[in-house]
Amino acid sequence: MQIFKFGGASLKDAQGIERVGSIIKQYQNEHLVIVVSAMGKTTNALEWVYQYYIENNIQKYDALQEVKIFHFNILKSLFKLTDEVYSDIQMLFNELEHKINTPPSEQIDFEYDQIVSYGEIISSKIVEKYLRSIGVDIYWKDIRSLLITDSNYKEANVLFDISTPKIKDCFNSKAIYICQGFIGGTEKGNYTTLGREGSDYTAAALAYMLDAESVTIWKDVPGVLNADPRIMPEAIKLDTISYKEAIELAYYGAQVIHPKTIKPLQNKNIPLLVKPFLAPSEPGTIVQNITEKLSLPPIYIYKYHQVLVSIMPKDFSFIAEENMSLIFRHLADQKIKVNLMQQSAVSFSICIDFDERKLHGFLEAMKAQFDILYNTDLTLITIRHYTDDAIQKVISNKKIIIKELSRKTARLVVK
Repeated sequence: MQIFKFGGASLKDAQGIERVGSIIKQYQNEHLVIVVSAMGKTTNALEWVYQYYIENNIQKYDALQEVKIFHFNILKSLFKLTDEVYSDIQMLFNELEHKINTPPSEQIDFEYDQIVSYGEIISSKIVEKYLRSIGVDIYWKDIRSLLITDSNYKEANVLFDISTPKIKDCFNSKAIYICQGFIGGTEKGNYTTLGREGSDYTAAALAYMLDAESVTIWKDVPGVLNADPRIMPEAIKLDTISYKEAIELAYYGAQVIHPKTIKPLQNKNIPLLVKPFLAPSEPGTIVQNITEKLSLPPIYIYKYHQVLVSIMPKDFSFIAEENMSLIFRHLADQKIKVNLMQQSAVSFSICIDFDERKLHGFLEAMKAQFDILYNTDLTLITIRHYTDDAIQKVISNKKIIIKELSRKTARLVVK
């Protein structure tokens, strides 16, 4: 069995879906599970629907209509107007409209998952219908009833003990299946999401449970590059990297691979291929167990829209264990991930992604006991396998706020 994952960029228009079809046609006699993301920027668009819904803002209807128009324009390019796919997709939009007509609960993360999860359902239905139309014998599966998670909405954790028998029973025949990435469901039947870009993780989790031969992530880049080509056009492809290196890159914010993807693959030594969607015959990058030491070039990772928060006790006491415990408890309460931290005797600084709601909640919880300063609109640059030249290359004309160097990694917060 092989697992193929197609992301939103691969499915952003009718031409992309046709290209998916041409790739899958080459594997018609294989045991294959296809995992798809929402199309294009649909998740972002549904997040606006959710936001307006929570605010009881009438713009929620216009936002949902935009999502609908986007998908129906793709349908018109792929199908005849009489095809049943139109009614299937309309029914899903009817469910969404019914949802946003119902008052939200106080569990806003729960409400997020009930709305945003529809992006993958709609996408998988359209791709399934298109593959059928070109002669691919394929089975559509709703992953929400198979991949069972806890109820940590927006960042749900897969319950492997419960999910594995369901997954094995569902995908046991030698056939081609299509299902959704990024989403799952609780034992009570509520929809959950696995965190942004979580479709990669879905593919890896399925590979682990099914003992797959490999996972292939199809991307709009030649493979894993040493930099984002939009920032550095001279970026080069890495032919092979280890699981450990991939985990490091994902942790620091590389967009090619989701942070949680590697662990289940490493546990069963399942190789991960990152291949170019536009040139499927090209080798791409392979991520696998490597014992020898690889010589890698500097690898650049940029995280934009960062906030640097500096925390100081009001009584000028040391940043001792009890203070650290309190700080991290409030970070956990707001579900804030720390990207970088730095400590002195009387202050503790953290670099985090900007999220206005989470930042406000954290500051409110902390202000009684701590003085807090923060700077927004910063960039966190990580350079793996750095050299002096590599550092100079990224700091030109920038103000350095924090600079940290370890054996293999340089991290810079810059303005």
